[in-house]
Amino acid sequence: MKALVLCSGGVDSTTCLAIAVDKYGADRVLALSVSYGQKHSRELEAAKAVADYYGVALKTLDLAKIFEDSDCSLLKGSENEIPAESYSEQLKKTNGAPVSTYVPFRNGLFLSCAASVALSNGCEEIYYGAHSDDAAGNAYPDCSAEFNESINRAVCLGSGNRLRVVAPFIDMNKAQVVARGLKLGVPYLLTWSCYEGGEKPCGVCGTCRDRAAAFAANGITE
Repeated sequence: MKALVLCSGGVDSTTCLAIAVDKYGADRVLALSVSYGQKHSRELEAAKAVADYYGVALKTLDLAKIFEDSDCSLLKGSENEIPAESYSEQLKKTNGAPVSTYVPFRNGLFLSCAASVALSNGCEEIYYGAHSDDAAGNAYPDCSAEFNESINRAVCLGSGNRLRVVAPFIDMNKAQVVARGLKLGVPYLLTWSCYEGGEKPCGVCGTCRDRAAAFAANGITE
């Protein structure tokens, strides 16, 4: 068995990487990070640092061209500011639509590309870090259990049943993800979650707030 892990350099994907390495060994795991036109390079740098820490091979894809017409606030081409508020506050303003930091069908695209890379490298599983907090309220619909079930079926069928998608946190919240990672000794200090690209995390974007709450729930203040 060999696994490919989608690695963004954040808490969830790094915990996925730790699980895969713990299960299969570093020499049987391939990490894949993606440049999608984000406003900063901090998450790509974190992905490399994490891959180096675990001693796994890392491949990087550049898919920025696909998103160049999007007004997603995470992307370089957008004039929209990244909201300095929680996802629940943002959802009150969207009338059920995804939040402004939703990159159009990103997980669908990433997992499809990952499937091609995985098959080309003899992998039988793709790990990614979707969890229930991101799917809540339709903030990120491509993190939902329904989406995961559908994309897994598509990948299985499209690969001739040689490949499957593994989302170990699909029914867990972020605090539970952190709890799992702490047991595995995940190097969270190497990870980057903030949507801004400053020297330090902004502390007020949706993902910074979620990260802080998840660690606080585990009795940790970063």
